[in-house]
Amino acid sequence: MDTMKQQPDDENEVHDLVTFEDPDLNRVTPLAQFPAEVSLAIVEKLANIVRQAHGTESATRPDEDGIVRAQSFEEGNVYMTERPFEGYFADRYLMDFYDVEERDICSRMHLHTGLRFVRMMTGPDTRIRVSSLSPFIVCDVPGVTPFVPQAFEDDLPGTPPGVRRTRYNLVVPENSWLDMQVPRGVSHQFNAIGPNAVIDSVHPEESIETFRESMSNYRMMAQTVFLAEEKESAGTCATLPG
Repeated sequence: MDTMKQQPDDENEVHDLVTFEDPDLNRVTPLAQFPAEVSLAIVEKLANIVRQAHGTESATRPDEDGIVRAQSFEEGNVYMTERPFEGYFADRYLMDFYDVEERDICSRMHLHTGLRFVRMMTGPDTRIRVSSLSPFIVCDVPGVTPFVPQAFEDDLPGTPPGVRRTRYNLVVPENSWLDMQVPRGVSHQFNAIGPNAVIDSVHPEESIETFRESMSNYRMMAQTVFLAEEKESAGTCATLPG
């Protein structure tokens, strides 16, 4: 399989938005909704694991294999709860989302060098706007699927003059879980609007993609390709219809 990165360890590599086309589509599965007090307890518990890790020397320094478990990404701080090992290529991260309105910064549209499984969880007064340059496939099993996420389209901000790219959006409502399957190289963008949001993500190809791209180590930012040079203000991702 061809490599995706131009410079394997570059943590801010930007590819041409004008010519980019998604090789596949993201799939989403609305999973569950909870009473506010239940969702808040779950989100706070998981977010606090990430916060504790970022304040702990053992998680913020390389281990015996050079892996730093506490890292940061544009959407929030992350902690590698489970790392790859010989014979098991996957790992797992928790992410404590930033509130885009608090920072007045949106994360950029991007793609990854390997496939991802993402579970997004919201608490009270918080929604997550999920975006892509291609439409989403939404799982809806009658009698099982608990909700249908709000969907809408807008123009991707920050495109070159004369270039228009449609951005497809879904909203994870308050106190909800929504799963997302992200194929390798497919564009996506997450932005939390509110203070109570976490992601539990599995990277099934972590070791494979690190080897495939000739990266020097496991670093989420180096496993990312961006489709914009600069971050946009919160107004470009915090505005939701209705």
